[in-house]
Amino acid sequence: MAKAFASQGDMTEKKITFDEIGEGLYAFTAEGDPNSGVIIGDESVMIVEAQATPRLANKVIECVRSVTDKPISHVVLTHYHAVRVLGASAFGASQIIMSDVARSMVVERGQEDGTANSSASRAYSKDMSRSPA
Repeated sequence: MAKAFASQGDMTEKKITFDEIGEGLYAFTAEGDPNSGVIIGDESVMIVEAQATPRLANKVIECVRSVTDKPISHVVLTHYHAVRVLGASAFGASQIIMSDVARSMVVERGQEDGTANSSASRAYSKDMSRSPA
């Protein structure tokens, strides 16, 4: 029997923590699920790592809403792994930032990982392996 991907298989409730780790900086953790970073800027919020499912991403959003009503404008996906990217669509961010390699893996593997994340597959990507011009 094939093991389900994290985006499909783990539907149990997790103990969530949401801790301020610096001014305007928060860490979201959920018992071994990937962490998400939250950066509250002057006008909007940036999320780093999107979670495995929109359901888990909504838990991040609930925590963000407990400290600010600023819009979530950016999601950063540091690399491709189903449990880090497949919740991206829940944030409704106008910008999803990832490397070209991560984007190509979302396009290639998103369907087979169980949840096609159309917003991530259409996302703005920046090759972060190159130094800035």
